[in-house]
Amino acid sequence: MTDKTLIVGPSWVGDMVMAQALFKAIKHRYPSTSIDVLAPEWSRPLTARMPEINSSIVMPLKHGEFDLKTRYKLGLYLRKAQYQRCYVLPNSFKSALIPFFAKIPERIGWRGEWRYGLLNNVHVLDKKKHPLMVQRYVALAAEKNEPLTHDLFRPALTVEQHNVEEALKRYELSASKPIMVMCPGAEFGPSKRWPEEYYAKVANQYIEQGWQVWIFGSAKDKEVAEAIQALTQNNCIDLTGRTSLGDAIDLMSQAKVVVTNDSGLMHIAAALSRPLVAVYGSTSPGFTPPLNDQATILSEGVACSPCFKRTCPLGHHECMKQLKPQKIMKAVEALVNS
Repeated sequence: MTDKTLIVGPSWVGDMVMAQALFKAIKHRYPSTSIDVLAPEWSRPLTARMPEINSSIVMPLKHGEFDLKTRYKLGLYLRKAQYQRCYVLPNSFKSALIPFFAKIPERIGWRGEWRYGLLNNVHVLDKKKHPLMVQRYVALAAEKNEPLTHDLFRPALTVEQHNVEEALKRYELSASKPIMVMCPGAEFGPSKRWPEEYYAKVANQYIEQGWQVWIFGSAKDKEVAEAIQALTQNNCIDLTGRTSLGDAIDLMSQAKVVVTNDSGLMHIAAALSRPLVAVYGSTSPGFTPPLNDQATILSEGVACSPCFKRTCPLGHHECMKQLKPQKIMKAVEALVNS
């Protein structure tokens, strides 16, 4: 019988990128296993660029939706696949129901919301031992209390070279000049966003030097991108809301440097081994840093940060405002000239 592993995947881009470290660890432990991922539809282009993944199964429910009947039916459907084990990455009670209904023999995850019984291989988290999210993912593939070799397992997305050329044509782009990619949005909330006027100052500086600046993000980031465009005389190339996730991955692979907030796109840039400058304020690189040796992490460390709030609870956003464009440009220069 074929050895098969199911992953109940996370619902956020950055988390899914970091989860690739777990997929690598699983393949290291079970070299012949075939890994399927149960995850939202949006994640398909991302998991398609992870060579460890055999197939992606679409989670039919939205993030936070319970719907016990649908979960039971999906569990019955997945029984036919006869998985040997399942790793449940979200910590919620409902996320553990489907592998239980699927009668997967080994159901692995961190202790969460009343999941004893639903999971039968429960890990208890020691936050001091595993401060990074990627460590917590990789630890699930190890025996309990086994020392981690997490540095061996880092996200590394593949690039579809044929699609690079097609995407350049599709969006009327050229890679003939050096490309700075900017990722000024953040799905989590405005507290993670470096000011638009600061992004614009950096963009103007490099456009004057003959670079091109591409702005990436979802349709929700359109307003932020338009603010940057207004301050750069529309000299950036605004790709927010225009590209598919797959195209964004392949186009980002062409960047000479990426300037980004703490976001899902930051983790994609890191997994593409792009030199990047990551700006942190309300969140901490001590939990979800870019896993890339060419990453420079910048933060001001004001007294109230990291607060991990979606919006600044004090209303001043000083953790980002104090981080001036000159500091980012100095970091960019160090990266591109190294």
